[in-house]
Amino acid sequence: MVKQTVTLIKGDGIGPEIAEAIKTIFAAANAPVAWEEADAGLYCIEKYGNGLPKETLDSIARNGIALKSPTTTPIGGGHKSINVTIRKTLELFANVRPCKTFPGIKTRYDNVDLIIVRENVEDTYGGIEHMQTPEVAQCLRLITSVGSRAAARYAFEMARIEGRKKVTCVHKANIQKMTDGLFLRSFMDVAGGYPAIEHSDILIDNLCMQLVIKPEQFDVLVLPNLFGDIVSDLCAGLIGGLGVAPGGNIGTDAAVFEAVHGSAPDIAGKNLANPTALLLSSIQMLRYMGATDHAALIENALTKTLEAGIKTRDIGGSATTTEYTDAICAAIADLPAVAPSAEAIASRVRIAREELRKEQAPWTIKGVDIFVRTTDISLLPKSVGKLTLTMVSNRGTKIYPGDIPDIVIVDCQRCRYTAQNPLTDDDILEFLNNFPAELPWMHIEKLHEENGAALYSKAQGE
Repeated sequence: MVKQTVTLIKGDGIGPEIAEAIKTIFAAANAPVAWEEADAGLYCIEKYGNGLPKETLDSIARNGIALKSPTTTPIGGGHKSINVTIRKTLELFANVRPCKTFPGIKTRYDNVDLIIVRENVEDTYGGIEHMQTPEVAQCLRLITSVGSRAAARYAFEMARIEGRKKVTCVHKANIQKMTDGLFLRSFMDVAGGYPAIEHSDILIDNLCMQLVIKPEQFDVLVLPNLFGDIVSDLCAGLIGGLGVAPGGNIGTDAAVFEAVHGSAPDIAGKNLANPTALLLSSIQMLRYMGATDHAALIENALTKTLEAGIKTRDIGGSATTTEYTDAICAAIADLPAVAPSAEAIASRVRIAREELRKEQAPWTIKGVDIFVRTTDISLLPKSVGKLTLTMVSNRGTKIYPGDIPDIVIVDCQRCRYTAQNPLTDDDILEFLNNFPAELPWMHIEKLHEENGAALYSKAQGE
């Protein structure tokens, strides 16, 4: 097989050590890969001024495939997540995380074999956050039908190619009726095109409980971004931890495979790192490339090594990174050549970009929610222009009209002003121009209706 150039990002902490282990194992297996090393991580800030140089993104886009070691993301400040930036910039819409029990790794379960498909670019990972008042921080959660359909279609196509029997949509549409409701409706629309594959849905909290009780009941899970991030780590715990959890970020034009664990700076340079997660991700990458024979050879060698009890200390062994790597290479040398596998894997699925959908019916403006900084709702005008105050909520709970419940009232009120007749943008501008200047407002949301149905949520208690 002709060698394909792959961008290799060595990352931070233990990243360079486990990346070198993969290069050594690939050389032993004569894998059809030519590495093109590129920079990303904390160390790049001094060198380039940011953690993800443009040259690295250009390399991934040019080669179409990358293997990435962990990079460090500061908590609560500093630069944006490198992982999220790569996913969003290259539109890597599906994060694919196989979770399968491996021999030789002791866990509470011995029958886990499921795949997580996580929508990968939207949700709260848009990073759209604002301080509304000193007391209130806001994060906008964006769910789109185009992103939701892409994740769902990938899950069903993967299930079809792999012979998986069931795809389950995970959501919280009973509470987040607009956002998760859209995700669930998009899933159901796509499911209709795959009548041979069973589909179902489950609430995220119930899923977490069921995964701990009986993980074998699940086959393929498709989730919004934040839920998928959390559940994929939960499932990694079922099979031995993040040290044995692979991951691939798949888009239409590029794919980035990565170890999903952290950079572990406390053990960096001590020859203690476990390269298994990155190795499994690189096996996933080989199958994506079509090099299924080399993927099978390396996976068989890994299995043989683990069965022999040769493991790094984080998964119950005592081998150093070098000893573990050398044992896998020795197992490769002992194995016969492996014929190309006829079994496709998730990462080989290709789907075209989803098209935006047009409005089914015209939207009309019913009113606005205006978010006002005050603790005294008696100061709010009962009407402004064509709009009348019909509801005030605080942290999502209705406090007007009617008795104010016995809750903590913070200084950011959602004030709903509505009108009997449809409004125009000019009406909204007039409303804002006439809103009392002594009541500072942070932002507004227009309230739309479609065929008389509200396209906005009620407050708790409304």
